[in-house]
Amino acid sequence: MEHIISDWKKSVMQKLFVLILLNFVLGGFVLAQNSANAVTDTVMVLPFENTSSKSEFNWVGESVADSLTDLLKVPGLNVISNEERKIMQQRMKIPLSVLPSLATSLKMARQGNASLLVAGKYNIVPANDDVAAKITINAKLIRVEEGRFLSEEFPDGSRKTREIDLFDALGNLQTIQGQLAYQILYQRDKALPFSQNQFIEAANKVPAKAFEAYIKGLLTDVGDTRLRENYFKNAIRIYAAERGGDIYAEAALELGHIFYDTGKNAEAIANFARIPQDNSHYAEGAFYTGVIYWKRKNYEQAISVLGPLAEDLQMTSVLNTVGAIAVQASISTKDPKKSAKFMVDGTGFLKKSSESSGEDTESHFNLGLALMLQKKYAEAAKVIRLVLANDPRDGEAHFLLAKSLEKTGDPSAVDFDNQARRFLTGNNQYATLESAWKKNSLKGIDLRVNQPTRREFVSVVLVKNRNVSPVRTPENETVVLLRNASELYRVGRDDDAMVVLRRILVQEPMSAESYLLLGKIHFRRGDIEQAVSSLKTALFWKNQLIEAHILLGRIYVQKGDCLQAQNYSKSALAIDSDDQNALGLERQVERCSK
Repeated sequence: MEHIISDWKKSVMQKLFVLILLNFVLGGFVLAQNSANAVTDTVMVLPFENTSSKSEFNWVGESVADSLTDLLKVPGLNVISNEERKIMQQRMKIPLSVLPSLATSLKMARQGNASLLVAGKYNIVPANDDVAAKITINAKLIRVEEGRFLSEEFPDGSRKTREIDLFDALGNLQTIQGQLAYQILYQRDKALPFSQNQFIEAANKVPAKAFEAYIKGLLTDVGDTRLRENYFKNAIRIYAAERGGDIYAEAALELGHIFYDTGKNAEAIANFARIPQDNSHYAEGAFYTGVIYWKRKNYEQAISVLGPLAEDLQMTSVLNTVGAIAVQASISTKDPKKSAKFMVDGTGFLKKSSESSGEDTESHFNLGLALMLQKKYAEAAKVIRLVLANDPRDGEAHFLLAKSLEKTGDPSAVDFDNQARRFLTGNNQYATLESAWKKNSLKGIDLRVNQPTRREFVSVVLVKNRNVSPVRTPENETVVLLRNASELYRVGRDDDAMVVLRRILVQEPMSAESYLLLGKIHFRRGDIEQAVSSLKTALFWKNQLIEAHILLGRIYVQKGDCLQAQNYSKSALAIDSDDQNALGLERQVERCSK
């Protein structure tokens, strides 16, 4: 045991978890009251609203939402992930870059079967001379069904809404997020069995010095490129040194943008490529990588990057961009087969973009142009009319519609042609386009691409198609060790498996899968109380581990505690109602109750 404690003292975070691990090993640490184990609430967290009128701080609102969705995962509370919330928002046709109103948020929460909604706002006071930037956060917990803020009853019988207000240096944002998570949970349940320090420690996922360098980089004037670059490089270096070579994705993204903006394309691609596919910033990095390839006229490489991204994100602007690139590729290549494929792919992307674009005319225009290039004039005319419905003064759209109608024999083509002559007077544009048209060409009319802003990417998470095998990335040491421990457990070498698991917990004290496997080992050895303790610890860090719910249910069936067994049976079925082991536990519970 002494050598374990010695290992734990290697870092500040690990020190704070010594007591947790010791109590866990001794079987004396209880993570939650028995009555709190069943899921009683589901919570949805909204990005917080930036009230500072300084758009450069918009990232804070999403950072708070991301952090809270992780920190609020405690026994008895189900948390709707940010990814799930954004999918709901997309289904409701609400742009991800727009914060929904309270009424819309409540509607969205009801669709997600959430009983609680966390909403808030924040204000930033920028740094001034030697005074660091400050942040004030205000948060409220809302009961979804009643549509009211959660209130507290006072001794005199009155009820008052308690808002959560926090104030600190912006550099301490991670600590603030931990405090915020604790206060939200404490407001919901005064018997919360965890301390605020535990949440603060869990929130500080990024090493303090690395986070400080990252914040300073964000706050440095965009004109001071060299200083900003140095801050982000330092953040990446410190993070890698303290996290075994891992990449600080947020800092890599910012560094990539610095190089992108200054025309250093190779360096930009190198930094965007550092961002892992399972990171929420992957989409943004991949998009700008594709744009760089496009600007280099490397169309095939651009499409190979942007095509899968467009399918996953389903963002109108991204679909329009990759569609336009594919059409450009079709026009540029001399290979007939490749040209035909690029045109089909491009038209497909543009159709999806056009269907979701609303009054955004770029997608309609590009689709109409693509259809004309394929000589599908009747279809093109229908789409181009949508462009003119939103912008009756669009000369190029009048020209394309006139020529489409002319090809279909529609007499109204003359009227649209006259409108084209009226609006295309600059630089003799109409004559130039007419000359090209007589040569069966649409040369002179460019595809229209309005690239998405960075703000649009702030709220976008890459939604992966579960039917597609993900690209394999190098496994970190924890994953490898956990697989080794699982294999040792499978062949009955429990002692060896325990040694590996303890090594994992020295490095990753929040590894839910490690606690789950420890629980299984203790259960097989007959150390029931230690098994219960480790399994509850696993659920504290990751409440969706159905195997832990099932095993706890079986333990309580053996103990004759049918009520607790029933709670775990229900929570397991709530995760997967078709799981055969969960259904088997349900049958055991039914017999236990009789």
